Amino acid sequence: MPRRLKGASSADTRSAILDLIRSSGRVSRIELSERSGLTEATISKIVRTLIDGGLVVEAGFAESTGGKRPVLLELNASSRYALGVSLDYARISIVLCDINGAALHSHSLAGTGRSKPQTVIERVAREIAKFLDKHGIARDDVIGIGVSGAGRQDASGGVLRSSRQTGEWEQFAIEAALNEASGMPVILENDANCAALGEFWSGRVSTAHDFATIYMATGIGCGIVINGDVYRGASSNAGEIGHLSIDIDGPECFCGSRGCLEVMATPAAVVRNARENRGLWERLDLRDREGEDVRASFGTIAAAAMAGDVDAETLVRQAARHLGTGVLGLANIFDLDRVSLAGPGFAVAGPIYLQVVRDVLDRLAFMRKVHPVTVEMGETGPGAAARGAASVVLHSHLTPHHLRA
Repeated sequence: MPRRLKGASSADTRSAILDLIRSSGRVSRIELSERSGLTEATISKIVRTLIDGGLVVEAGFAESTGGKRPVLLELNASSRYALGVSLDYARISIVLCDINGAALHSHSLAGTGRSKPQTVIERVAREIAKFLDKHGIARDDVIGIGVSGAGRQDASGGVLRSSRQTGEWEQFAIEAALNEASGMPVILENDANCAALGEFWSGRVSTAHDFATIYMATGIGCGIVINGDVYRGASSNAGEIGHLSIDIDGPECFCGSRGCLEVMATPAAVVRNARENRGLWERLDLRDREGEDVRASFGTIAAAAMAGDVDAETLVRQAARHLGTGVLGLANIFDLDRVSLAGPGFAVAGPIYLQVVRDVLDRLAFMRKVHPVTVEMGETGPGAAARGAASVVLHSHLTPHHLRA
């Protein structure tokens, strides 16, 4: 049975057909008709509007099945662009993506640090202008700017709040400020949701597949994609897997609970546990608390684990098992068959986390005898969240039928 398209309006139907082309890579009009349940005449009419609008191009022919060779369609990669910005204390990343979500150019600059929010936003806007000029991209060809940041979203969706990092960013309206400074539309999104939509868009994931992306930088978050859009919950803050308690008598978390994944499985947790092993700490020549860079320390421990240091590997595997316990609960609740691990926290010791999480799900997932839960590595580079933020813009503006479902 063909899958019915969401929405009855012509705009929703057009959006859904564009999404089918995106997820297919290359597809014929006949295949679009079969997959959507729409007549070939209706498909031809919609495709014509997409071609006239520059969003879709004809790209060769499929193999003949006995008659005229079907013409293949694909997204016109150079027709539109989106910018992604990842706001981070240590480094800010800017990525330019094409309509397929592929990163074309990237740029990094000093992080937010202790600078005032307005100062940071104005600096980002100036860098974006220079970035576009350098690569010869007209502003009119840029759909908008996606901004990725860590924290909880408020009711407006334009502010990210965090119980751990108080201060001026808590009340600062990032969307409005960057919109005014850049003159472009801006969408703010949690970094884990950005990573998930980045996997969905550039990975050409079909709306028929629900999945979750675990995003780890210094902390841990989760983006859950259901029916082609992020599942948000009552206040747009679904997916806070970092505050899933796996040990109610465990270490206290900044959120007020105990035994959360934030204090059991994150890079900061690994570094804290490594500090208690003075032999390992001194052997790896790690710094004490004053002036310590947690990410750098974790990177050193992770590299040692990958090189076979028994103490370091034990700590990383312990954190990975804690993470696997959280992912197991997530997979059971949502009946997931696909999970990806993304973000810079997995960049060095990703293979260990991947093996341990896979093992936990293979042995313990409730539906394991009905279907496997595939666990894969997503993007782990420093620009992962920024590329995902650009995908949020593409997703919102080019396939809005998901948002109205």
